[in-house]
Amino acid sequence: MEKDMCKNDGEAWRVLEFYSGIGGMADVSAQVVEAFDINDKANDVYELNFGHRPYQGNIQNLTAAELDMYGAHAWLLSPPCQPYTRQGLQKQSSDARAFSFLKILELIPHTVKPPHMLFVENVVGFETSDTHAKMIEILANSDYLTQEFILSPLQFGVPYSRPRYFCLVAIIYFVCMHVCAKRKPLSFRCQLLNNQLLRSPSPLLGNDDMTVITKHDQPDDSWDKLLESCDPVERFLEFSNSGDQVNTETGFLSTGTAAVDDFGAAEETVEVDRCVSIDHFLVPLSLIERWGSAMDSKRCCCFTKSYYQYVKGTGSLLATVQPKNKGKASSLKEQHLRYFTPREVANLHSFPGDFQFPHHLSLRQRFFSGKYRALYKIPSLCRDEADDEAYCPA
Repeated sequence: MEKDMCKNDGEAWRVLEFYSGIGGMADVSAQVVEAFDINDKANDVYELNFGHRPYQGNIQNLTAAELDMYGAHAWLLSPPCQPYTRQGLQKQSSDARAFSFLKILELIPHTVKPPHMLFVENVVGFETSDTHAKMIEILANSDYLTQEFILSPLQFGVPYSRPRYFCLVAIIYFVCMHVCAKRKPLSFRCQLLNNQLLRSPSPLLGNDDMTVITKHDQPDDSWDKLLESCDPVERFLEFSNSGDQVNTETGFLSTGTAAVDDFGAAEETVEVDRCVSIDHFLVPLSLIERWGSAMDSKRCCCFTKSYYQYVKGTGSLLATVQPKNKGKASSLKEQHLRYFTPREVANLHSFPGDFQFPHHLSLRQRFFSGKYRALYKIPSLCRDEADDEAYCPA
């Protein structure tokens, strides 16, 4: 018998996770019936932590009938961001890396059992792209409502400036097979926000007061003021002084050593060590002398897959030595700058403490496969934004 797509009270969400990466969009309260990603190393990480290896085929070859077979209530989509980044070519929908996302969306009208909800995440800039315009058109024509957000970890108490675009999508109605094909509406808690783009997390936190939402709908350049109310960065660190070491058996640090040349490229030599000290992550003086003007040591910003390989535009550095005289500036050389470790980057993305990397991945591979696409807690917040009473009764 064909599986009924009505979600009963208390039933776990059945989720399809597209572009799954290392599992930044995964939610322990949902049943991921399938994940999809083409990155072999990222799939190694995902399998270690979630006990399931994502499908590694070309998702552009998926059909509507195959998607129906999964019986998923929700789809999570975090497509490649390169077509929309400021430093990229900004080819948008004409970029080959955007094709699969649009293909998946175009399949929705052809599915017999479309998802109740979708959750889309991408880089800031996606919201002004033609890919976004096509997405909104497809969703509107398929009877979906949207609520869009640009949010930063700073708004959740994490000292990390990384604004991202999020889109929460809910179908206006769906057909209950066992209730005489009755159409049952879905809605968001605050319907006044439908089809709007907000920069406040208030609706996701259960606050529907429009005054509060408008007050916190801040421009990007004011988000740094939130640092004052964030947890101290020390809370997210593995170690804080040169005498500390980290046990690599946790799987978060490479068992290799890295030497960075004058161009900022890191070369790794794998060694089997039990522990790695903080010295492993210190920035060489030659790099500070050459690239000091490009180093961001004042606030924590977005990390990229090239972090630890190149300096400019790849992520923040940590000043491990503060000026002895408060208020007196010190040179970059005096601050003993170091890179953040993979575990610390995971902490800043709110990954759980037991999240691990496979031992066989080198330091470079851990950053390359990381693709820390979303703040870990946001998908669950967005999932709860839907009105549970709108679902079909048991």
